[in-house]
Amino acid sequence: MAREELVPAAEVQASLKKKTAAARSWILFDSHGEGTILDVDKYAIMHRVQIHARDLRILDPLLSYPSTILGRERAIVLNLEHIKAIITAEEVLLRDPFEENVIPIVEELRRQLPSANSINQAQGEGRKNGGFSGPHDIEAMEEDESPFEFRALEVALEAICSYLDARTTDLETAAYPALDELTSKISSRNLDRVRKLKSAMTRLTARVQKVRDELEQLLDDDDDMADLYLSRKLAGPSSPGSGSGVPNWFPTSPTIASKISRAASRASAATIHGNDNDVEELEMLLEAYFMQIDGTFNKLTTLREYIDDTEDYINIQLDNHRNQLIQLELFLSSGTVCLSLYALVAGVFGMNIPYSWNDGHGYVYKWVVIISGLVCSFVFLFIIAYARHKGLVGS
Repeated sequence: MAREELVPAAEVQASLKKKTAAARSWILFDSHGEGTILDVDKYAIMHRVQIHARDLRILDPLLSYPSTILGRERAIVLNLEHIKAIITAEEVLLRDPFEENVIPIVEELRRQLPSANSINQAQGEGRKNGGFSGPHDIEAMEEDESPFEFRALEVALEAICSYLDARTTDLETAAYPALDELTSKISSRNLDRVRKLKSAMTRLTARVQKVRDELEQLLDDDDDMADLYLSRKLAGPSSPGSGSGVPNWFPTSPTIASKISRAASRASAATIHGNDNDVEELEMLLEAYFMQIDGTFNKLTTLREYIDDTEDYINIQLDNHRNQLIQLELFLSSGTVCLSLYALVAGVFGMNIPYSWNDGHGYVYKWVVIISGLVCSFVFLFIIAYARHKGLVGS
């Protein structure tokens, strides 16, 4: 009997613990772009960002959910392929930061999020070099600054659009030469290669379609876009005095406080001018990346049409070869019929049967063979001419 190897319980527990830690791994970015690795459970995440369990379940890597951008009261739940994040007005929580495809996004967030501090740096340099004439330049920079959640959302959209576009470019690079080779030589190897590329294109098209549909759905609904304005809701009448009671793991920085005050002034100004539901800034952002993902989708559509055209061309070639085989079969069948008639005549007259008209007339058999051969040839030519007349064979 085969012996079963027992795995030590310590190794099993260590493996389970490692998998659990990987599943619970998050990285938190504040407005300064500083990242902190977190190892917390889902209840701590729900308590921090004030979202429901069903929203957090969308980010579960073990479950299959389509690409989704959800706006909640205090957070944006983002599920775009491998990018699974929760964006608030002050911080970004990104899941599985050590995954291969997520590492570039971590670096991009670390690089782009600190742009909120450029105002303070510019103010200090201006005082040092005398470059600012007054507070009007600083106010203009503050007005041009995008909200924190939009900058984080832009990083995620840029990453996923660039990722899908790169996959599409790689697929095009491999597909077009394979299709051209298949048109020049139809073989089992080339057919199997194109079949695999077509399957990969179908899967990639579905992924691009999901992201495209989500952006299109957001652009079609102003209320959904308004839900993504977290800074505006944070500075609204429901949140003065920060009496929400939401726990914070880090103290609020002066930059965040100034950001909230600027958002409050913008929200009050928008209310005065009747633009409380103005989503022009987010609409322009989403339109830019929708055009990019739509361009990727058009590339895949063009590739699919090229594959379909190649398949049609191959089918035409196969039909042509099939017709040639049918013509050859017609020639062979006609020749077989004529030879059978010739053999029949030769066999009948070659039998040892006495007949009176052969007496005294010499060798008549040779004329029978010659005449029967000419008749069979005439029958063969007649069959071929009739087939050409009816268009059954090519001219």
